[in-house]
Amino acid sequence: MSTEDRPAPRSLAEALRVRDEASLAALLRARPDLVTPVPTDLTQLATRAGTRASVLRALERLDRFALQTAEALAVAGDPATYDEVLGLMAGDAGDPVVSAALPRAVATLREQALAWGGDDRLRLVRTARELLAPSPQHPSPTGLGPTVQEATAGMSPGRIQEIVTTAGLPSTHDSVSAMTALTALFTNRKRMAALLRQAPGESLEVLERLVWGPPYGQVTADPAPRLRWLLDRGLLLPTAPGTVVLPREVALHLRAGRAHREPEPVPPAVEPASAHRPEMVDSTAAGQAYTALATVEELLKDWDGGGPAVLRAGGLSVRDLKRTAVALDVAEPVAAFWVELAYAAGLLASDGEADERYAPTPAYDEWLEQPAAERWARLAGAWLAATRTSGLVGGRDAKERTLSALGPGLDRSAAPEVRHRVLVLLAGLPAGGAPAADSVLARLRWERPLRGPQQDDDLRSRLARWTLSEAELLGVTGRGALSAHGRALLGAPAPRPAEEGPAGPGDKLPVHHRHHEPAVRESLSAAEQAAATAAAARLLAPLLPEPLDHVLLQADLTAVAPGPLERPLADMLGVLADVESKGGATVYRFTPGSVRRALDSGRAASDLHAFLAAHSRTPVPQPLAYLIDDVARKHGRLRVGAASAYVRCDDDALLNEILADRRAAALRLRRLAPTVLAAQADPAALLEGLRGMGYAPAAESAEGDVLITRAHAHRTPPRTAPEPVPDGPPPPDATLLSAAIRAIRAGDLAATTPRKPAAGGPVPDGDLPRTSSAETLATMQAAVLTGEALWIGYVNAEGTASQRVIAPIRVEGGFVTAYDHTADEVRTYPLHRVTGVAELADD
Repeated sequence: MSTEDRPAPRSLAEALRVRDEASLAALLRARPDLVTPVPTDLTQLATRAGTRASVLRALERLDRFALQTAEALAVAGDPATYDEVLGLMAGDAGDPVVSAALPRAVATLREQALAWGGDDRLRLVRTARELLAPSPQHPSPTGLGPTVQEATAGMSPGRIQEIVTTAGLPSTHDSVSAMTALTALFTNRKRMAALLRQAPGESLEVLERLVWGPPYGQVTADPAPRLRWLLDRGLLLPTAPGTVVLPREVALHLRAGRAHREPEPVPPAVEPASAHRPEMVDSTAAGQAYTALATVEELLKDWDGGGPAVLRAGGLSVRDLKRTAVALDVAEPVAAFWVELAYAAGLLASDGEADERYAPTPAYDEWLEQPAAERWARLAGAWLAATRTSGLVGGRDAKERTLSALGPGLDRSAAPEVRHRVLVLLAGLPAGGAPAADSVLARLRWERPLRGPQQDDDLRSRLARWTLSEAELLGVTGRGALSAHGRALLGAPAPRPAEEGPAGPGDKLPVHHRHHEPAVRESLSAAEQAAATAAAARLLAPLLPEPLDHVLLQADLTAVAPGPLERPLADMLGVLADVESKGGATVYRFTPGSVRRALDSGRAASDLHAFLAAHSRTPVPQPLAYLIDDVARKHGRLRVGAASAYVRCDDDALLNEILADRRAAALRLRRLAPTVLAAQADPAALLEGLRGMGYAPAAESAEGDVLITRAHAHRTPPRTAPEPVPDGPPPPDATLLSAAIRAIRAGDLAATTPRKPAAGGPVPDGDLPRTSSAETLATMQAAVLTGEALWIGYVNAEGTASQRVIAPIRVEGGFVTAYDHTADEVRTYPLHRVTGVAELADD
């Protein structure tokens, strides 16, 4: 049957039934909740597509113009013609831009099963109409009120006749024809204009205040003359005591036929605010990528021996976050971002012990051994896919509890989608173009208008702002523009070259640079994302600085590292000196405490001299050599052991000095022998107290040997990175789509194939057929001889019932071998699992 000869669908199920496989696949891809679990047939698919939860989810994913079109359908007739919808969207003047965009919007509604029917009978699914149609409890976004027919439903016939007569219409014999005549008056532009020309100016002002909504107003028991004139002619209708409403037909006339004040058929352009040379963008992003690696490494190195304690409710305390921010020399929100990033990448977790603490995972050690570009790619990939949102740290949840870093309540399922979408919008700009943040936010609000309230602080807008700042911190962008390795991370094609010469920083791009989105897929498979991440690492690798094997020692007891250092050099220098400042070059400061720390770790003074001489491009300054020798000479003269604790020293004069020092009072020392002092403090406190007094004691074992103190690397048990919290069911892949559509078609064929009436009974309905075992066997054997197809009910081993259309080939041994039309293959079924059988109609 041709498309022209096919009868108009009477339901959504019938409309789905005439779709081809590509159209059904597009529906299931756009609304993945419909395929989980796979519907048994198209009727069940249509029923599921009309449920409130599914319709709400689909409406939330419409862009602004498609949603405005759905809202217009909700206030149009049911069914409505395409021309009626066009009039509501484009108005009486016929906006050409709206007219050109409307077919796409209607096609989107049809594709997502929110609307069905041809252009002459276009219907919105019932649930969508209920959600979008105007009502006193839920006003329509269009600002329109009820129709004349709806507003006068409870009005007395006498009052209706009075309104009709006052409006200049002849009286009728019944209320229905009276309301039809009044509706015809209000929808006739010429007659309505003539009626309004008679209205007092004050009455017209009342209409102007109500025309764009809300359409409801309050009146007293004795309305003013300007209101009485409108009420007498039905231009305002009472809905409740003291409440009146502007009828929909009147409002549409005053609006020149438009359902919306400002239709938005075209998405706002993402405008570039400035342009930079692509090489500068990539270089800046690479420098920030290196800083990101150094920051994460510094964070985890600081927590290497066991980090902050885990709160009872989970997460990091405010005090520990402040300490981490001070250690990293960043603001607290930025520190929260780095902590959450390390956690999302699987480099950080809780150790799960009794006194639970945060610590690096074994994956951190593997990460350290990777090349710098691959380490960055792992961080960037984790950030792009994570649903945990560090920007929420410090805020409040629904129960007014503070949200803490690494704690519960930070997952936002929309975060990965927003991050990806923001970067795709950046990828659509010319190479080196940095967008204005407001234009990015305006575009996102157009694409998902129902995701949050239309204000600057809704979640989606905040996620977009955080994405722009986090991408800069991570080195995905540089100077606000997407870098080459950031583009590769998305799997985006190469950028468009600028049409003019390179622009300087802050230069405005010419007007002819229009936003052009690249062909970037909304989601990548695991293999595709891994390939994109590897490509990003390859592009970034040449831009990162090579590690150095030397430093520059200076006479003021500092060392300058002019770039990143090789790991053994950086580790040793981190023990021997303290970091004083970071930036393009790192400055280390040598102090008595830092040198003592190196000696405590088992190095001798000669080892330290040799190390500095081997790795310095400048001679070792004399003050530094003196510092090392002086600390080494004092180091270990005092020995501290466990008695509770004692101090031992061969120089009894030094012990007399300590006993006479008032600062030692807290240690409660007493002499046991000329060279031994006992303390009522543990060895660690005693060591700390003596070092605070300016001495350089060394800890010793029970045998009297010096204890070498090295930082203990505390690791958690193997941990996996946190799984992102999905925003509903994941989009089905091509294999699942193909199998699901095949199963739905097969079930629909079994459910809709015409059946012959049973002997002496009616035609079986859509339920499973029921026949006795003898009847089933006889019908099967007869079908083998005649070659006819049968409709059977079948219950599998799991107890799941289904309908099938089969052509029996052989019946023996309690089994039937048949060609299954629903599965499109030959199968064998046990007869005892067949609930019944029915013959198909001849046609």
